[in-house]
Amino acid sequence: MTQQAATAGTTTGVGGTSRPIRPLDGIRVIDVSSFIAGPFAAAQLAEFGAEVIKCELPKVGDPLRKFGSLLPADNGTAETLPWLSEQRNKKVVTLDLKKPEGAEILKKLIAQADVLVENFQVGTLEGWGLGWETLKAINPRLIMVRISGYGQTGPYAGRPGFGRIANAFGGLSYLAGYPDRPPVTPGSATIPDYLAGIYGAMGALLALKARDRTGEGQYVDIGLYEPVFRILDELAPAYQSRGFVRERMGPGTVNVVPHSHYPTKDGRWIAIACTNDKIFARLAEAMGEPELTSAARWGLLKNRERDRAEVDAYVGAWTARHDRADLLALCERGQVPCGPVYAIDEIFTDPQYEARDNIAFIDDARFAEPVAVANVVPRLSATPGGIDWLGQPLGTHNDEIYKRLLGLSDAELQLLEKAGVI
Repeated sequence: MTQQAATAGTTTGVGGTSRPIRPLDGIRVIDVSSFIAGPFAAAQLAEFGAEVIKCELPKVGDPLRKFGSLLPADNGTAETLPWLSEQRNKKVVTLDLKKPEGAEILKKLIAQADVLVENFQVGTLEGWGLGWETLKAINPRLIMVRISGYGQTGPYAGRPGFGRIANAFGGLSYLAGYPDRPPVTPGSATIPDYLAGIYGAMGALLALKARDRTGEGQYVDIGLYEPVFRILDELAPAYQSRGFVRERMGPGTVNVVPHSHYPTKDGRWIAIACTNDKIFARLAEAMGEPELTSAARWGLLKNRERDRAEVDAYVGAWTARHDRADLLALCERGQVPCGPVYAIDEIFTDPQYEARDNIAFIDDARFAEPVAVANVVPRLSATPGGIDWLGQPLGTHNDEIYKRLLGLSDAELQLLEKAGVI
């Protein structure tokens, strides 16, 4: 159920099988990051053809292996659902970068790589003799994606960071919740990790494109909070220009109304978005109350903003008299932007998700049934990405990578394993 290309040609994929050509075929990525932000950046590159070599601490592995839920029929494997999903398409090897021998092995891998992804606390790689200047000297064409809590510079650079902290520091948590209650988690504490991963993958692609022109590599520097701050629409200019500090608005939205979540007769919720006067007029027609659009009432946005609480209550009273399916039909006929507020069980049965294969069901010999994961984004018409396999057990590809790329013998591998290097 992964995306397929019709006419792009084929190349050899996992296990010697053929698959459609992908945009990043021939690009090699070394992923020494952990948890979500860096690994997600690397996973997106892997989805589109890059050979991603995931390096983990011997016997311990990435902490993500122990983070999250297990499949009910787990067959005794230790991998969690986030691991299976976010380490897709990667070749996993063990390597202790803290040991001098491990650092030397990474340097040898870097000499044959295009991209390195890391999200250690600032200064960690430098402490192991693996900083940017060292790796650049080994491979001047290297692209290094560096994701950290606060970026590589600034007074907070040395601080540790996680998604929850980035949500708070980036300005998003302050906006989440109701004005008379404490800020809440804005959907998920991992939003910054995924956003940073997206920007990390984009940064790698931009740097690869620049390298095509200059022949030189560079590093990509992302603070975990920065993508959060970047997506907060007019927050910065509104404050700079008129001192406006946006407060929590519950499900409402600044500058427009009605633009919220409203209850339905069958105990569900519907999202309605009236972003201008014309759309509100359509909603009024759908409600059977066109008089609401008079200049004296709510036909103008300034009046709706003035009476925000009354407008939302009025619309909510209307939606509460109808089942959600009927409301969706009414709004669709009237060209009023609307949508169901879905829980995951409803997503699994929605025909739009099914038609676009937004959920991929991946076969894996470790599990009795296919594993459902979010499918690849974006969708390319000629050279789409795909999911070849889920996150693999610790050290699965040690032999392949260390023998094929570095030419190590069985005896050398045994010595390195005994020393705890791999």
